[in-house]
Amino acid sequence: MSVADPWTLSLCEAADAVRSGRIKAEALAEACLDRIEQAGHLNCVVAADRDAALESARITDRAIAQGRDPGVLGGVPLAHKDMFYRKGRVTECGSLIRRDFVPDATAAVLERLDRAGAVDLARLHMAEFAMGPSGHNAHLGRCRNPWNPDHITGGSSSGSGSAVAARLAFGALGSDTGGSVRLPAAMCGVVGLKPTQGRVSRYGSMPLSDSLDCIGPLARTVRDVARLMGVLAGADPRDPGTVAAPVPDYESALNGASAGRLDGVRIGLPTSFYFDGLDPEVAELVDAARRTLESLGAGVVDVDIPDHRQLGELAGVVFTPEAATLHLPWLRERPGDYGEQVRARLLQGLTLPATAYLQARTLRGRMLADMVEGPLRHCDALLTPVLKHPVPTGAETDVGAGAGMAKVVGGLAELTRPLSYLGLPGLSVPAGFTANGLPTAIQLIGKPFSEGELLSIGHAYEVASGWTRQAPSLQSRS
Repeated sequence: MSVADPWTLSLCEAADAVRSGRIKAEALAEACLDRIEQAGHLNCVVAADRDAALESARITDRAIAQGRDPGVLGGVPLAHKDMFYRKGRVTECGSLIRRDFVPDATAAVLERLDRAGAVDLARLHMAEFAMGPSGHNAHLGRCRNPWNPDHITGGSSSGSGSAVAARLAFGALGSDTGGSVRLPAAMCGVVGLKPTQGRVSRYGSMPLSDSLDCIGPLARTVRDVARLMGVLAGADPRDPGTVAAPVPDYESALNGASAGRLDGVRIGLPTSFYFDGLDPEVAELVDAARRTLESLGAGVVDVDIPDHRQLGELAGVVFTPEAATLHLPWLRERPGDYGEQVRARLLQGLTLPATAYLQARTLRGRMLADMVEGPLRHCDALLTPVLKHPVPTGAETDVGAGAGMAKVVGGLAELTRPLSYLGLPGLSVPAGFTANGLPTAIQLIGKPFSEGELLSIGHAYEVASGWTRQAPSLQSRS
């Protein structure tokens, strides 16, 4: 660890360095804020609040000087997708429509991070109203990938993936309705967790699809994500969708007697869908991940799964009417204030028959039971890719790229949407780089509320593989 270059620390290392007095929280925040200024070419930060961040850091320093506990995230600078409300602060949601929106309440997840001592640095780029998997935004421009700014970050939590990868913040919140935590995590080379539906409160966060919305953290390492989840998880009476299930000590579970080994763990490789038409480069990296897991003692077996292609289609049938219903007043009053693609997707939701929507909602329970009682009954986790192809360029995914653009963009969330429909947890962990120099990732899928198991498997894998120790340069490219 080098406190001389504090952004090189992981989240947990940074928290420990502040707690021990090896670095002041104010100096840590200053370093991140300075780095944000150097990273303007990435277009991942909507607005940084230097004064508020530094004052928050000074509060942590005073607490430590007085012998008080600064919290498990004491002094750690975070930044978040611009859809989490903070009372009295503008929250734009990546849109023109909410350009001046000032909420009168603070999101439950921000309250929990505040109580744990985190420093809130900035609001981050996102797809307009969280509708888009690439990182394009008609109002904000495209968020750029720090590994190569010519390539996309993934979305809709585009700024969260980019900012964490570029070491502008030690962690970030995103939302995942169809893959919007896992996609930017995979494309930017960081760790991202979509928790079980109902594990994290959505109170005070921009809604999009009540059936599918899920909030999750992105950070540099699995241990960092485990610490964040220990703060974020738990029931909230203000969000009736949360579940009052016990919250384990996710981070401590990584330190058990068998830490680093996966003896007795059984991992399933789906025999259909997830590996169909997989790019050879990606397939080779996923196979290398399989071999690493086996070297740690895990048993890897082929498993049959239900038709997950159908699940992705059902997710769309649920999502689009719910999103269109939320946006109906603005679609009537301010249609011109939407980006063209977002408006078209919302209008599509108004055309779907109620019978199709209700059927998709009804099938969800049966499909989930088929997974839990089928492949997940015999395995601790499933191993799949997050992406079928190497990360595309901004030009390939731009609205002006022609007919090929729709195919590329439409395929980005192909392997993440089924999990959102089922409400199951999924962990994206870096798994190497394709020939274009961009990251790719594996996805670990588990039973409901099995985040702890996924994090333990992911932690053992990342330590053995070393991919999360890689970091991009902030150098701008032409």
